[in-house]
Amino acid sequence: MNIFHTNLKQSQKEQQSRQGSVMILTIGLMIMLFAFTALAVDIGYITLTRAQLQKSADAAALAANLELYSGWGLSATKTSAEVAAAAKSAAVAVAAQNEAGGLSGTYIDPNVDIRLGQRQWDDVALQWGITWGATPYNVVEVTVRRDNYGSANGDAPLDLWFAPVIGPENAVLKVSSMVALRPASSVRKLPGKNVGVLPYTLDVDTWNDLLAGNGQDNYSYNEATGAVTNGSDGVLEVDLYPYGNQNLPPGNRGTVDFGHAGNSTADISRQIVHGLNDSDLSYFGGELDFEAVPMTINGDTGISAGVKDELESIKGQPRMIPLFSAVSGPGNNAMYTIVKFVPIRIVYVKLTGKPSGKKVYIQPATFTDCTVVPGDIEITEDSILSPSSIVQ
Repeated sequence: MNIFHTNLKQSQKEQQSRQGSVMILTIGLMIMLFAFTALAVDIGYITLTRAQLQKSADAAALAANLELYSGWGLSATKTSAEVAAAAKSAAVAVAAQNEAGGLSGTYIDPNVDIRLGQRQWDDVALQWGITWGATPYNVVEVTVRRDNYGSANGDAPLDLWFAPVIGPENAVLKVSSMVALRPASSVRKLPGKNVGVLPYTLDVDTWNDLLAGNGQDNYSYNEATGAVTNGSDGVLEVDLYPYGNQNLPPGNRGTVDFGHAGNSTADISRQIVHGLNDSDLSYFGGELDFEAVPMTINGDTGISAGVKDELESIKGQPRMIPLFSAVSGPGNNAMYTIVKFVPIRIVYVKLTGKPSGKKVYIQPATFTDCTVVPGDIEITEDSILSPSSIVQ
């Protein structure tokens, strides 16, 4: 009996001891579970905030980059200082519309978090290099941060939910986005969108003279309205209409046949107004490769007065034209050696009256649309540009 009583007491003590151990283990596991739950919640919050900050940085950089078009190339309408101010203002405004980390807007310090520069392709190193601060600008980088301790502007470190119980009270975050103007390597047809190449060509020597500052400045293009009026705008013009050149056949500058070699006036009229379609580009494999030059294209010397209304209707609108280095053969037997494509706009059309009075004045323009394919090639002041794209 005494032995049974003693064993019973010993068993009860062991059971109580096990219960105490289980309780301690349970409490420890609950603490660990709470810690892991807190860690998971805060990591999720950090990840979400980082994604929101990246979205804000991308949107701000894209908005800033849109302002760079106005300061690039021969048709620049803004100075580098004006471009920088507009780009920073656009970035700040767009970021402020994007929530992040529990805040209704994302804060960017325009003097610290935005930098502009020039991005150029290096044919030797086969990579893009950037010189920050160099003008004219063709690249912008926006940094969005949550790392400024003590700041009340919205860039202070991210306050965490549960981590302060077991560790740090906040997290430091910083992301960046870089967007650049990129030169075109080709153009291709997209559903519902034709390619804005005019079926006319200019000799490359005349274009190079224009780049060197030889031309007239009698017409003014208004970027805000798209209208062309008489007067100077600082962008030189050149006559696209054929002229007497001893080094070229009679008529020289003229029409090129993008598509069937027997293009009619109706085809030319359509291409002027609407651009090149699938059928036109099928003769080039569906894509007009700017790097596949020189290329030889059939054409007709001269510009028909039958398309004056069509040319007038697109006055002020940006288009692309090919440049030729040589032409052989007269009339509709002309064969043009195309060496480059450049962006232009028509500013004056007169195709009636005496031949000496006929004119089609063009000036350099900025051209970009969704049909343009970017390439790893040198970007120049007369490059055709692809739409804004994130490069880093």
